[in-house]
Amino acid sequence: MAETVSPTLHEPPSSTRRERRGWYLYDWANSAFQTTVITVFLGPFLTTVTELAAGCELGADSCEGYVHPLGIRVAAGSYYPYLISLSVFLTVFVLPVMGAIADRSMHKKRLLATAAFTGAAATTAFAFVTGERYLLGGALFLIANISFGAAMVVYNSFLPQLGGPDERDGISSRGWAIGYLGGGLLLALNLVAVTMLSEEGNPQRTLDLARWSIVSAGVWWAAFTLVPLRWLREHPAAAAAARVGGGNVLTDGFRQLGHTLRNIKAYPLTLFFLLAFLVYNDGIQTVITLASQYGTKELRLGQSTLITTILLVQFLAFGGALALGALAGRIGAWKTLLISLVLWTGVIIAAFRLPAEAPLPFMILGGAIGLVLGGSQALSRSLFSQLIPAGKEGEYYGFYEISDKGTSWLGPLAFGLVFQLTASYRVGLVSLLIFFVVGFALLAAVPIRRAIVAAGNTPPRVL
Repeated sequence: MAETVSPTLHEPPSSTRRERRGWYLYDWANSAFQTTVITVFLGPFLTTVTELAAGCELGADSCEGYVHPLGIRVAAGSYYPYLISLSVFLTVFVLPVMGAIADRSMHKKRLLATAAFTGAAATTAFAFVTGERYLLGGALFLIANISFGAAMVVYNSFLPQLGGPDERDGISSRGWAIGYLGGGLLLALNLVAVTMLSEEGNPQRTLDLARWSIVSAGVWWAAFTLVPLRWLREHPAAAAAARVGGGNVLTDGFRQLGHTLRNIKAYPLTLFFLLAFLVYNDGIQTVITLASQYGTKELRLGQSTLITTILLVQFLAFGGALALGALAGRIGAWKTLLISLVLWTGVIIAAFRLPAEAPLPFMILGGAIGLVLGGSQALSRSLFSQLIPAGKEGEYYGFYEISDKGTSWLGPLAFGLVFQLTASYRVGLVSLLIFFVVGFALLAAVPIRRAIVAAGNTPPRVL
């Protein structure tokens, strides 16, 4: 049994302070996509464009129109959640392959650059999503979101090579914290632009400002990716070194992925943790992704209120990530994660009870989200790094990324189906409770120290 295997000590390669800072700064670069695009602007923007294509009037409070992509009848309000689910379905096939390729490549930075610049280019191309071009917007979102996930697979695979078991919670938390600052800064600039340039009673101007805010995230993502590409160093895994002089990295990657899938049952506790993560993080990502749509369509809040709230979330998440990282250093990452899931359950209940057209309660709830958001995600990433067999970081983070930043699918699918059946965003929100309750139960059932040993790694002092 895998649980009884004695751990093999794998000393991580030495990393410099400059290299770690470079790693942190990719979170600074890509968080612009997560915050400005996914969390704030894209949901309301693409939903409005879809409503226009369904024959609804621009600026209408509600719309029950339908569009027919590929001949399928879809409620305009469900189009964006369905797109999210479709993008994740596609990433199931892309991300594990990307991870296997990364593990066998001598040039992971090139893979990071290719994925990041492809996503940034697709995001910038939203400049052409005008009028009723909801299909173009959907296609660009699919390219950008899949590329975002692929880049995150390569980025996360650097983490085990940057520090030992007792250092990774801190390294991961600092990365998330820096990311929230970067995403928050661009969001602040967009807030200034929306506030200064929007016109009362001119919904077309609001739509145009949202589109150009999305474009700005693509430019930011591309520009700041240049820094980590310069500062990060290559740390070829044993699999990469073994293939020097023979074979093709792409075909070898597919072959290695097949081998891993056939033998992954040797690490059942790692799979059990991954299942727990896929469930609870799907709920977290759905809240992040659909918060702006819920705020505009159900709570009837203005765009400036939404941006201000998300901006508050960003800067509180910076402190929250560092605070939960510090707490994990005292009581362990596993226990801290369980506490955060209890807090997430309270967030969903509170969001269901929020009154419409009331900015202050929405902003207070946003502050609560900020305090638990960064820490729960950062600690999940670092804890998973302890459960990965050495040399297979990319492959396993490929599976992990299926439900990481912006790549949830069950939650948006449930939300979209419930809305189509009930026409109520509040009822759709309640459906997300099951993800946190079930995720908590699954995570609590993982014998985490035994799982780390079973993967051949040395457990940190506290868990």
